[in-house]
Amino acid sequence: MEHARKILKNISPNAWEHPADRAAMAALKQLPVLEDVIKTLFGGTSERSLRYLFLASAVRSSPTQFERVHRLTTEACNILDAPQVPEVFIAQNPTYNAMAVGFRTPFIVLHSALEDSLSDDELLGVVAHEVGHIMSGHALYKTILYLLVNIGLQLLHLPVGRAGLISLIMALREWDRKSELSADRAALLVTQSTDTAYTTLMKLAGGSKTDQMNIEEFVAQAAEYDRGDTVLDGVYKLVNLLGQTHPFPVLRLSELKTWVEAGSYDKILEGSYPQRDQDEREDLFTRFQEAADAYRDEIHRSEDPLAQVVDNLNQHFEKARTQAEDLFKNLFGR
Repeated sequence: MEHARKILKNISPNAWEHPADRAAMAALKQLPVLEDVIKTLFGGTSERSLRYLFLASAVRSSPTQFERVHRLTTEACNILDAPQVPEVFIAQNPTYNAMAVGFRTPFIVLHSALEDSLSDDELLGVVAHEVGHIMSGHALYKTILYLLVNIGLQLLHLPVGRAGLISLIMALREWDRKSELSADRAALLVTQSTDTAYTTLMKLAGGSKTDQMNIEEFVAQAAEYDRGDTVLDGVYKLVNLLGQTHPFPVLRLSELKTWVEAGSYDKILEGSYPQRDQDEREDLFTRFQEAADAYRDEIHRSEDPLAQVVDNLNQHFEKARTQAEDLFKNLFGR
């Protein structure tokens, strides 16, 4: 008999948001060009236009169309206690992908390959991943990035310079990758199965033939990637990540596994999580500090030679800073 999943009543997105995502989002909102772009893209009918595009070219799930998707979407929203159940469109596409689109009323687009290849639990996780994006307020910024990349800068007639738009796209891409780490956590909180989460990421990396793959070995592969052999390997990993829309599956698995092993996942399932009606607005400094702490911990844990060099430098500078503070205290008092 399948174990009933726990309902996370009134859960705040803060419970699953990765510190790097939150810091990158806060930094993104400080870009002056962003407000002008939002006003231009969403001051008219861009959101409605996108919905009509998928209304015409894809199939909307319902109790009588892609019933499984409709049922799983309702379940994901119920577990995360989402304010509303979004529309979901299934678009014919052989690649594994999904996205949350829109501003005032976001909706989800699933590629048909996901519906064809994933089990109920895996598909539940994918839908929950997108619901997590919507609840975290990611859909607006993902839609902006989608429009800028897919429609073309010359067609949008935006009231900002090309250089400003290029920097905005770069900032959006950097934040976008970080946002996936948050949504992966939301997906796990819904499926409440680490095996399902890891298997889904394994399929994203190697396809649907799970009989040819092994979770334990894929986890070991993620550890090998993180470890690396030389400092140059760390540089290669950074270069390979540039331009990617998502972090690599092994990176996502490693991040999710670290979050689980830290105990945060279990605490949430036990009922210890921030409530939506008690959310407090945090300042930009707090978000950056959270991200800095997370990066520092990640670098300190990593066996990657480049990360170890950075960690040694951090410790060296921290020691030098402490010595300088002591010197000034001795010379001039507190």
